Amino acid sequence: MLNPRRRVWTRELIRLRIRGRRWMRDMSRFRVWARDIGISVIASLIIVTVLYQPVRVEGTSMQPGLRDQDRLFIDKFFFRFEKISRGDVIVFHYPRDPEKSYIKRVIALPGDSIFIDHGRVWVNGEPLDEPYVPRRYLDTRSMPEILIPSGDYFVMGDHRSISSDSRDFGPVDRDLIYGKATFIYWPADNMGVVR
Repeated sequence: MLNPRRRVWTRELIRLRIRGRRWMRDMSRFRVWARDIGISVIASLIIVTVLYQPVRVEGTSMQPGLRDQDRLFIDKFFFRFEKISRGDVIVFHYPRDPEKSYIKRVIALPGDSIFIDHGRVWVNGEPLDEPYVPRRYLDTRSMPEILIPSGDYFVMGDHRSISSDSRDFGPVDRDLIYGKATFIYWPADNMGVVR
């Protein structure tokens, strides 16, 4: 027959073993959880610093497509291997103050000739079709014909009457361009691919 003290001791040992096993199981779950969080943080850092970067639009020069305070992702990696095309919305360091960033649409490519006649843009002698510029955002500014140097891009905002763009600061050097706008993620009513 078992001593009552020994029975209590045995029950306590069993409880401690069960608690120890639960604790080890919980610690194992915690380690898996911590590992997954760590991997997620590292993957996010790589995506944000190398591939895509979230940015906030400040200003109304790209309305109606991009509104003030819209949040979007810019492609910082893949666009380096693709040609920049007319109509692309790009993000670049402002040529007169590289601490500032601007977002504008590419209108003319290296080697193109461009002039503006009372708000109408002509590239290589042909009028440029610009469905992204509503009539109410047009202006009447003119600009004499210029040839875009190699490695430079002529950019303009879609809200022409208030945009500070290549008409003011000249063509943008390729080295100042660091991303292409790809996707608006906030606000939800404007969510979608940048056009």
